[in-house]
Amino acid sequence: MNNSSSEQDPRLLLVEDEQDTADLVTLIMKERGYHVSHASDGAAALEKIALMPPPSLVMLDIQLPHVDGITILETIRATPDWKNVPVIMLTAVADQEKIRKVRALTVQDYVLKPFRRETLLRSVDQSRGTPAPPR
Repeated sequence: MNNSSSEQDPRLLLVEDEQDTADLVTLIMKERGYHVSHASDGAAALEKIALMPPPSLVMLDIQLPHVDGITILETIRATPDWKNVPVIMLTAVADQEKIRKVRALTVQDYVLKPFRRETLLRSVDQSRGTPAPPR
């Protein structure tokens, strides 16, 4: 990738309906230097995809009000400007069929909730092509 403004000023679209989880992820990612845009349901996420420039990273839950995360992921992969944005699924859904489906849609990682801060950050670093810090 080139040295674009998104590399210097990374942006995250967080799609999460549980406010406590959204607040925690926002805090963690802001500490990492990310500007976080939050959508609390699937309909709001689709609106953001239509209106905002592609972010550096998307974190996406599967179980969401109005529109599920798999549909949102399909929309991201079908939207030309967004199709190569790294996506991390951040969800409590451990169903193997759904995991296979989202992996087929090219997600960088699948992080199960509840998650550990270190696990989330390692996933972010790997998704962005940044080596994970030593443990």
